Amino acid sequence: MGRTREAGCVAAGVVIGAGACYCVYRLTWGRDKEIIWKEDNDEEEESRDISETGKGAKANAGAGAGARLQGDSKAKAEVAVELKSGPNVKAEAHSKAESGGGLEAKAKALFSTLKEQASAKASKAAKLGTIFGTRALAPGLPCPGIRGGGCHPVRNGARAGSKASGKSKGRTRNKSTRTPAMLWPVRKGKFNFPYKIDDILGATDLQKVLNILERSNDPFIQEVALVTLGNNAAYSFNQNAIRELGGLPIIAKLIKTKDPIIREKAYNVLNNLSVNSENQGKIKAYISQVCDDTMICRLDSAVQMAGLRLLTNMTVTNHYQHLLSYSFPDFFALLFLGNYFTKIQIMKLIINFTENPAMTRELVSCKVPSELISLFNKEWDREILLNILTLFENINDNIKNEGLASSRKEFSRSSLFFLFKESGVCVKKIKALANHNDLVVKVKVLKVLTKL
Repeated sequence: MGRTREAGCVAAGVVIGAGACYCVYRLTWGRDKEIIWKEDNDEEEESRDISETGKGAKANAGAGAGARLQGDSKAKAEVAVELKSGPNVKAEAHSKAESGGGLEAKAKALFSTLKEQASAKASKAAKLGTIFGTRALAPGLPCPGIRGGGCHPVRNGARAGSKASGKSKGRTRNKSTRTPAMLWPVRKGKFNFPYKIDDILGATDLQKVLNILERSNDPFIQEVALVTLGNNAAYSFNQNAIRELGGLPIIAKLIKTKDPIIREKAYNVLNNLSVNSENQGKIKAYISQVCDDTMICRLDSAVQMAGLRLLTNMTVTNHYQHLLSYSFPDFFALLFLGNYFTKIQIMKLIINFTENPAMTRELVSCKVPSELISLFNKEWDREILLNILTLFENINDNIKNEGLASSRKEFSRSSLFFLFKESGVCVKKIKALANHNDLVVKVKVLKVLTKL
């Protein structure tokens, strides 16, 4: 913007100077014209033998002196041709016409040249302002977890270009301030990421992104690459392509980094890839590490939520649930300590285990906090109540089907079996929910009570 403003000031000064020169020329030429015709009038009074033709020519010359600039040379030429008497007047008028015409042509040429130079400088400055106003980094990252975010180049030089072309300042400001609701900070650097994060890439381009991710140590480049891979991993044909290109070890390597943003993005990519059963067979090698990291990271953080979503996807089937059986007490502790969203995600994860009868004994024998009973409270909203009721229903069905009720002595008083089956507190809490205002919750309560 500084170069554009400087060029504009120089151009304005040149134009004003040219105009001043032109005005001085006009005033000087007009004054000389009046003096010439005053001398001619004195000669007319002294010499009475000048012909009528000379008087008419003098009158025409006086009219030509008051005409516009473009007609001055023509009027003076007429004076030199039409005068037939008064040689002194004719010679002086002809000489003045030649000198006046030359000065006028020089002034016009000077004014035209300066104007062209000013216009050329202004256009060059506008072009430079547009070039230097372009950001070095094209991608601007979207809000995390949102697919199809804008990662398009933003041109700051639009304001300079609009000023040079004569657009109104208010309209330019409105356009320049029209930004998305959330933008990631653009870091300065020489590296331009070759793709937009919401582009659907083929195998060749995915290989390039994986190579960039593997070789770069810049957290910003890693973040952009992971978001790009996560968006592409939402499509089934790219889930196979990323696995076949050897992308799973490259992505899983980043879950060991200390940067929480990179870990979160890596979990998101693996979460999308885990929808594919063949990819699950590769991701199972990292499931214990993901579980441990999810338990020890900051409570209710984005990393924890991303890890829980990945574990939930990995336990939808019964193939890999046994790899997480040692973390059952941690899951129930997190169910009690976490916020609303963490509670929802943990209950979805535990429900996956309750749908596998083979995991029932390990599940009900784990130690749980007694405060877990507070989830059977009508103050919670529909989603939490429906999930906890489903959890209770599945566990009771599995206890009956597996015949675990007869072996109650092997379970401690702090176990989930005692809390749900022997204490009777849960049954009282569930019966109190029969008068719930929500019809869906009421129907679910009645279904659970009929199975007791």
